Amino acid sequence: MELDPEEGVKPGSPAVMLALRARKARQKTGKPIRAVATKLGYSHTYLGRVETGEQIPSEQLAQDMDDFYGTDGLFGDLRALAHAAAAETPKWGRRVLEAEKRAARIQTFNSSVIPGLLQVQPYTMALFTESMPGRDAENIASQATKRSHRRAVLNSASPPLYWAIIDEAALRRPVGGRQVMAEQIRHILHIIESSSAVHVQVLPFAEGVHPLLGGSLSLLTLRGGSQFAYIESFASGVSVKSPAGVMELATLMDLAKSKALDNEKSNALFRKYLGEYEDGLES
Repeated sequence: MELDPEEGVKPGSPAVMLALRARKARQKTGKPIRAVATKLGYSHTYLGRVETGEQIPSEQLAQDMDDFYGTDGLFGDLRALAHAAAAETPKWGRRVLEAEKRAARIQTFNSSVIPGLLQVQPYTMALFTESMPGRDAENIASQATKRSHRRAVLNSASPPLYWAIIDEAALRRPVGGRQVMAEQIRHILHIIESSSAVHVQVLPFAEGVHPLLGGSLSLLTLRGGSQFAYIESFASGVSVKSPAGVMELATLMDLAKSKALDNEKSNALFRKYLGEYEDGLES
């Protein structure tokens, strides 16, 4: 996955920061990548993978880069942080986290919870507290903070077109209680009203069965035009990159969209649930 700072990519993780700083440091020398790789004693393809974010450098390469560029341990520190972050994020989820920052369009369907990019922190905290048994409060708070940082992609100068379909079940399920749900729905209504790049529709119970029951599907189109799909289920996920596989999943997404309420009716349903949760707070 190539990282291009000219596209306004913001370093959202230590691995991305490392890749961008590696490229910038090498460019400051005025030397082509082959020449620098020869000086360092590594192949130019290896150094290229580090500069594009496809590979985290070895401990020795990070040290050699610090020595060569005079960066006083920067790459060694970023490498350690990148490995620590990778250990906390399941491998099957890293690709989609990085791709969100480079996406021109994100389409997502969630059958049981509010999509991650739309969640408010109290909702995320409540969700993680129940879904991560055995984790201490500090660990849960750290994971929730990471998810909140992901939301910045929708507030960037050039946000992707974000189109979410939410099953009504996610609105009915009171994650965190009435107060949290009221805050969550108010946030969704606010972001819909304040950003023309965000579209959120509800797939109502009245539509019955649909092709994406019980799962989560994201379709991402990157700025270069490439596409991939990401399917997530309980404690696992998989990326689908083949054109045939993406097309098959896009068809399922289209069928789910066809059953969803339009924007006006979806907003009305959001307000209905908001009223019910707020009424419960007053009683």
